[in-house]
Amino acid sequence: MKSLWNDQDAAKYKTDLALRVYTSRLLGQNPSLVLHGGGNTSVKIRQDNIVGETEEILYVKGSGWDLATIEEGGFSGVRIPHLLKLAQLRSLSDSQMVNELKTQMIRSNAPSPSVETILHAILPYKYVDHTHADAVVTITNTAERRQRIKEIYGDRIVIIPYIMPGFDLARLCVQEFEKQKGNNTIGMVLMNHGIFSFGNTAKESYERMIELVTQAEDYLKQHQAWHIPQKAVNTPDTLLGETLAQLRYQVSVAAGFPVILSLQQTEKTLSFAQREDINIISQQGPATPDHVIRTKRTPLVGRDVQGYVKVYETYFKTNLAQAKDNKTMVDPAPRVIIDPELGMCAIGKNAKAAGIVADIYNHTIDIIQRGTLLGGYQALPSQDIFDVEYWELEQAKLAKGGQTPPFTGEVALVTGAASGIGKACVASLLKRGAAVVGLDINESITDLHKGTDFCGLVCDLTDETAIKQALEMAVRRFGGVDMVILNAGIFPASSPISALSTEQWRRIMNINLDANLVFMREVHPFLKMAPKGGRIVVIGSKNVPAPGPGAAAYSASKAALNQLTRVAALEWGKDKIRINSIHPNGVFDTGIWTDEVLETRAKNYGLTIEEYKTNNVLKVEVTSHDVAELAASMCDRLFEKTTAAQVPLDGGNERVI
Repeated sequence: MKSLWNDQDAAKYKTDLALRVYTSRLLGQNPSLVLHGGGNTSVKIRQDNIVGETEEILYVKGSGWDLATIEEGGFSGVRIPHLLKLAQLRSLSDSQMVNELKTQMIRSNAPSPSVETILHAILPYKYVDHTHADAVVTITNTAERRQRIKEIYGDRIVIIPYIMPGFDLARLCVQEFEKQKGNNTIGMVLMNHGIFSFGNTAKESYERMIELVTQAEDYLKQHQAWHIPQKAVNTPDTLLGETLAQLRYQVSVAAGFPVILSLQQTEKTLSFAQREDINIISQQGPATPDHVIRTKRTPLVGRDVQGYVKVYETYFKTNLAQAKDNKTMVDPAPRVIIDPELGMCAIGKNAKAAGIVADIYNHTIDIIQRGTLLGGYQALPSQDIFDVEYWELEQAKLAKGGQTPPFTGEVALVTGAASGIGKACVASLLKRGAAVVGLDINESITDLHKGTDFCGLVCDLTDETAIKQALEMAVRRFGGVDMVILNAGIFPASSPISALSTEQWRRIMNINLDANLVFMREVHPFLKMAPKGGRIVVIGSKNVPAPGPGAAAYSASKAALNQLTRVAALEWGKDKIRINSIHPNGVFDTGIWTDEVLETRAKNYGLTIEEYKTNNVLKVEVTSHDVAELAASMCDRLFEKTTAAQVPLDGGNERVI
């Protein structure tokens, strides 16, 4: 651990709450301390309310905020006197506790306070920091956990036996803190959960956290449990696309909805997956119980998804018998797959969720292996994990439900995605919740979007090998392909047939027709495994039903592609793949329509530029966004019983009509 405190940076933060933000972000920058919303921080402040009364307020991290990026608005201000009274109650359900916290908030639009708010309130220190430090969690996941923590920290730490977060934990901390605290106390360890540090200043509390975690790391090093020996592994140089797509399909069926499956094939994950004791050490449970919401209690080792489902159902039924009230079973599909050939697969309802799973389990791999070196990794009993997975508050969220975007968990692939219609299609699909792979020969495709749900790949679609490689990379990233927008193509300069060279003809056919044939053929096996059925939308042209002079090669290539689409619809219907076409006309916000070209074309027709853009029956302009929205809709339920349709999008073209 290294302290990131910087006096010059800290001087910019003028208030107690601002300094709370500063050190919270320092903690959040280190993933071995907190991950994806984990951890909590707070500060106690005396301030005047609107009627001039001085109140004691606890500012505690709000639900949904991440320490790495938290702002002042991410802290919920809660009145301390009421919190201290709540801590004295003999019992309080978690839903009642949440309600009580909300009634004592000083700002109505603040996020919901952390479920550990009462715990922060009862600690008699101005600043309180709480992390899930890997080193500490490793030590508390061993058989001799209490003895080891005592050996490391002596009387500097109060030790709290494991109890799940919420009101009961706060009450236990009140009791244990009074028993154990002394003049040297600077922190608290919650067994199998994390570590607290306290201080009268933000710097003191933060640097005590760094010091305490460093002690735990040093202890692991002293006991030869820090360096993890990795066995030599050879990363398999084989195509895994169809294997991953089939695995994703099985997991999606088990879950009852499409999932994103992200391959994490590294030396670390392969070495872990190929351990001889993997079936023992990986099945003990998560590093800390709250990870169960993301990763399930255990990963699937191997690829027997149905076997995992049966084991999960048994786990649910066994522990339900000990539960205080009835529970609704969540989906029984795995969230982590450990396999000697694949390494690790992380699974989530969307790309962000899968990424969080990957991050958490990458840290869990280290914790498990270090705990094993320290005498044996030993997680909490399954009943404790079950209690968190089926926590009252989590069950309330499940019952509440809520709408998710229609393409959540699905993967879309767009060709010619760097600009124009393709770029707009990417945006429309992302808006609907899909993970999107954009292909383009233009290198700018890699930076088109920054989110975890987009992958931009440079690909020359006239190169069969490049297509196969792009599909392999797409499936390794997201697990499969559900939707394809075939948009890539070229519109050459006008040329009469008498002047059309064979070379130009073949070039246009190669890009507009042949490349699409190859792409359809290569993507077909993946679309067959789409959980909701595969979908292809072909961006055709008005020139299919109404060709124009000077565009022989373009018109013929698009017409041939249209015919190919119709044949594919006939052949692939049995595979639950539907294929439809859009025939746009006059989409002027694309690269081929420069201001100069527009002006020239408009003059040829004796029109202004605006008149030329709306030269159709409805007198409207058709934009890339319009085409993209129709393409996305064709992939949605509105068109789920339609295939081989050809839909004009041209504002009404008299020649087409």
